Amino acid sequence: MTHPNAALIERFYEAFQRRDVDAMAACYAPDVTFSDPVFVELHGGEVTDMWRMLVSRAQKFTLAFSHVVADGDSGSAHWVASYVFSQTGRTVVNQIDARFVFRDGLIVEHHDRFDLWRWASQALGAKGALLGWTPFVQNAIRAQAKRGLAAFRAKAA
Repeated sequence: MTHPNAALIERFYEAFQRRDVDAMAACYAPDVTFSDPVFVELHGGEVTDMWRMLVSRAQKFTLAFSHVVADGDSGSAHWVASYVFSQTGRTVVNQIDARFVFRDGLIVEHHDRFDLWRWASQALGAKGALLGWTPFVQNAIRAQAKRGLAAFRAKAA
């Protein structure tokens, strides 16, 4: 029998596959925290707004997930997002490992890990391949993402 928190992770990614951000948000606690190599630390509404922004911009988006494991406290999954990066028109296939912490049947922490250099190589081309490993370029990617999310949130308000 599938643990309820494993079913919650599956529900989250099934909603993500449909680009249903409201259903994704329903899997999160109101005080959820999220982190990944680009969005280092987001809280609450910032998390769902990030997904809303990313889903709205993604072109030719597909998502597959696997290896869902969970118990009463924590869980994990592997997922692969394929899309055209809107800023460059380049195709990205991002392999991501996710960790989750649960409280009261909802996700309270969501941490994604992926190779930012590999992502930059795909999304940015030669510049990303040559310089994407440097802290300067990685910090620039983070700063641009932060500005983009702030602008998205301001426009939605």
